[in-house]
Amino acid sequence: MAAFLEADALSYGWTKTLPALQAIHFQLERGQRLCICGCNGGGKSTLLQLLSGILVPLSGTVLLEGTPADADRLRARAALLMQDADMQIIGSTVGEDLLLSWAEPTSEQTDKAQTLASRFELLDLWDRPVHALSYGQKRKLCLCTALLSEPDILLLDEPCSGLDYPAMIQLRKQLQESRELTQLITTHDLEPLIDLVDSVLILHRGQQTFFGSPEAALKDLEQHPEWGIRLPCLWKHEQHIISWEV
Repeated sequence: MAAFLEADALSYGWTKTLPALQAIHFQLERGQRLCICGCNGGGKSTLLQLLSGILVPLSGTVLLEGTPADADRLRARAALLMQDADMQIIGSTVGEDLLLSWAEPTSEQTDKAQTLASRFELLDLWDRPVHALSYGQKRKLCLCTALLSEPDILLLDEPCSGLDYPAMIQLRKQLQESRELTQLITTHDLEPLIDLVDSVLILHRGQQTFFGSPEAALKDLEQHPEWGIRLPCLWKHEQHIISWEV
């Protein structure tokens, strides 16, 4: 049986002689979470843009449920949260931004947006100008808007960056509550996510150096400090993963 989402020898570059990503390959079942880890400039954001249909691969294929998926199909099935929330917020208030998901929202759609806003603790901020939101609130607004599109695939680019501890705990809860989605999350710090994901893909200078279980990834990272990824503090000598909230 074919995997739900697969990258097959996926490559991208501005020219054939200057690749940003080379021969990326992984498979995910529906509802699995993948952590894409690597240093800045390693190709993490580029990979998400390929999987969301923003960029077109130089070579290789993205497959959905066993069949090649072009950019239009990927855009219809995936939602991407970029690193900079201000690049995705369009409305002048929280409510306006959420309701832009529809050209002319019905009362039922408005109720749906407000129900999701309540889940993300944004309902009391419905009429607040977006420029008055904190960084963490803007990130939540972007995630809320993405979920309103009811995607099958959720792509999150460095969602932990800049969040304080309470916001990080809330993000983890939101990811866990969205278990029906196939989630791909980029990070340069494994600490907040390693116990949540089913698999890890490590990128180093545009090349895939590892794809497998979190436990195996941590063991490989111990042997490859040149990849520039810090091992989580909770990775103990007993070699098991402890919940991040402890």
